[in-house]
Amino acid sequence: MTATESEQTSILNPSLWDGKIYTTGWTAGSAEPIEVKEPATGSVLATVGMASAADAFAAATRAAKAQKEWAATKPEDRAAILRRAGDFFVTHAAELGEWVQRETGAIGAKAALETHVAANECFDAAGLPHHPAGDVLTSNADHWSFARRTPAGVVAVISPFNFPLILSIRSVAPALALGNTVILKPDPRTPVSGGVMIMRAFEEAGLPAGVLQLLNGGAETGAALTEAPEVRIISFTGSTAAGRKVGEAAGRNLKRAHLELGGNNALIVLPGADLAKAASAGAFGSFLHQGQICMTAGRHLVHESLTNDYVSALREKAEHLPVGDPMSGQVALGPIIDDRQRDNIHRIVEEAKAAGATVEAGGTYDNLFYSPTVLTGLDKENPAWAEEIFGPVAPVMAFSTLEEAAEIVNSSEYGLSVSILGDVGEAMKLADMVHSGKVHINEQTVMDESNAPFGGVGASGTGSRFGGYTANIEAFTETQWLTVRPDIAPYPF
Repeated sequence: MTATESEQTSILNPSLWDGKIYTTGWTAGSAEPIEVKEPATGSVLATVGMASAADAFAAATRAAKAQKEWAATKPEDRAAILRRAGDFFVTHAAELGEWVQRETGAIGAKAALETHVAANECFDAAGLPHHPAGDVLTSNADHWSFARRTPAGVVAVISPFNFPLILSIRSVAPALALGNTVILKPDPRTPVSGGVMIMRAFEEAGLPAGVLQLLNGGAETGAALTEAPEVRIISFTGSTAAGRKVGEAAGRNLKRAHLELGGNNALIVLPGADLAKAASAGAFGSFLHQGQICMTAGRHLVHESLTNDYVSALREKAEHLPVGDPMSGQVALGPIIDDRQRDNIHRIVEEAKAAGATVEAGGTYDNLFYSPTVLTGLDKENPAWAEEIFGPVAPVMAFSTLEEAAEIVNSSEYGLSVSILGDVGEAMKLADMVHSGKVHINEQTVMDESNAPFGGVGASGTGSRFGGYTANIEAFTETQWLTVRPDIAPYPF
């Protein structure tokens, strides 16, 4: 098969979308198109169109007009579209997964996870149109009283580069299923995995034009979506710094903002824990996808009786995990997404060393490939302990009591995910002491399931705004009070 024939049979055939955004069809954006580069090699993968602020305002107006008809669509028809979109991710998993690998620097298992979860997000969302839409209320008046859920209207989804498919589809699918129209703005570094493949899925599924729009763009485009009067909800996943700006703009414009932000997550190893299994969990939690995950284990708290042995075991793993181009063979870590992110990781490591930390393993890089790194000799003020690194770095600190461990965990401004490894009874006591959106006992910190509530507290966001029927209905609908009488009520005026 020639390259041209292969391209024509591709479900992501670039001739459909090269240099374009999607409004009521694939069209050129107002801003200058950009190249999408493969971080492992620097090769240009594709060109995508870019939307301007004017494009964003126009998309919001268009979405508001399309929303009324979409909300009136029969529940079974909306559900069928969601199921077909889910089938798309199953049927084309191999092709889509290769794009995820090359565009995000992911190993094969991580790419397969993205397509698998994307399918499940659609399948789960397909149940939402048939879910009860409210409650029957008691009343002292002579009427029927209801609290019913109605679509919020226009939802803007702004998603990041690290898990672009999952972190886009988890908002897009339930928002559409519940009768909203959606404007999706993926990170400009991963516009194919975070945008084009989702747009193609719903295009193939038969979603009416204008119900989902894809606006590749930068900060200006995202800011316009927070200002557009037709947009009711902003679903944002990204850094805490950017999330604060989104939240401020949403508050000023009286919009609802669902913010899933950064994390500096603690993995706690209790006395008596299985050392080999704990080190394996710790390595996975810190080094999966080069540590570029909001749930990454950014702080390893190890009981003082195990600290030295744990560090040795973790160092051994870090020194032998292969790093390289995920498309070249079996590697455990791929590249960092870009120079800026790599430089920030290295800045924190160097500042940690200057503040007294010891580099037990790693601390070096070759181009965008950063070696798995283990740090010891830290205190709570050390940059590598206090900051979200978003890289393959595992800082380790000892603790002596559960109370001390809880105090150290809670001293961080973040509160997304906590892992506790060891005796379940002791872990349960500690789980009740920590402030976190998620707690995993005898599992590491990186966990996500399409039917589970997901979110954090503090600087990690505004709580569990994604996942499962309850959270998704709360996130993407409004509650309306409705009363009904058999005839017009009498009044004294």
